[in-house]
Amino acid sequence: MKPGNQTNGALRIAGLTHAVSDRPIFTDLEFTMRSGESVAVVGPSGSGKTTLLMCLLGLIKPSAGRVEVAGADITRLSTRALAAHRRRHLGVVFQFGELLPELTPLENVALPALLAGMNHQKAYASAERLLGDLGVPKDNTTTGLLSGGERQRTAVARALISEPAVLLADEPTGALDWTTRDAVASTLYSLARDRDCALLVVTHDPAVAGRADRRLRLDAGKLTEVA
Repeated sequence: MKPGNQTNGALRIAGLTHAVSDRPIFTDLEFTMRSGESVAVVGPSGSGKTTLLMCLLGLIKPSAGRVEVAGADITRLSTRALAAHRRRHLGVVFQFGELLPELTPLENVALPALLAGMNHQKAYASAERLLGDLGVPKDNTTTGLLSGGERQRTAVARALISEPAVLLADEPTGALDWTTRDAVASTLYSLARDRDCALLVVTHDPAVAGRADRRLRLDAGKLTEVA
């Protein structure tokens, strides 16, 4: 059976293939994720994990195959429709947070909701609730003055503000110390489960990968289930 061979899901890829200058990165990848499920993708450096993540975000158009997010194949959407679908259904947490350091945590978290058209009062109220759940200061401290763990928890809150169907995390604990890593990983997995959001984590860290419901290994262009 191919990894995650369910019939329906929040995220589904089928026949996903990508090559650069005729050099294959991966070929005929398939898996499905259900809402509330977590999957960790592991593999050696250069195996294509980041390329896979970029395909799932719609930032790279694959050579062939489908990427279905919340029921829509994003590889076939127009640029405008893709941007709207991504804002509504996809959240992402990067290794270094990618927050605006001059803004407060509250402003950082509310910003994507405001850009998506949510009214100011609702966006800030939702941001405040998320930050409270994550234990991040909600005062006027700029994000650049927060600890590494607080910044990553802010990044998690920002990714969840639109209540996405799918949350993607690229080495979300890679820049943290061991203690902070465990706290952020616990928060990330538990929040995704509690909010019924499919979570896919790309990581080199076996301790972070071990928290996932399933683990997949990307190597030599193939995706296989890890026991």
